[in-house]
Amino acid sequence: MKNRSRSFWDVIAWVVLILIVVWLILKLLGVINTPDWLEYSPIFGLVYLAGWGMHKLENISEDVRDLKKFKLETIKEINSLKNSP
Repeated sequence: MKNRSRSFWDVIAWVVLILIVVWLILKLLGVINTPDWLEYSPIFGLVYLAGWGMHKLENISEDVRDLKKFKLETIKEINSLKNSP
C-alpha cells in the first residue's frame, strides 16, 4: 500500500481552502471590497479543490481494488492449503 503522508499538493489544497474561508468571512464582514470581475476569483480555488478531491477519490478506489485483489489471493491460498494433504 502507498504511504499516506501529506504531499505538497495536499498542503496547497488546505492552504487554498483556508484562504477561501478567510476571504469569505472578510467579504461578509465588509472588510474586503473587490471589483465585480475579481469577485469570481475564489471559484478558481474551488475548482482546484474539486480536482484535488477527485484525485484523492481515485487513489482510494485504487487502494480498494488492491485490497480486494489481495483478499481473493489470500482466500485462494488458504483454500489450496486446506485441500493439500
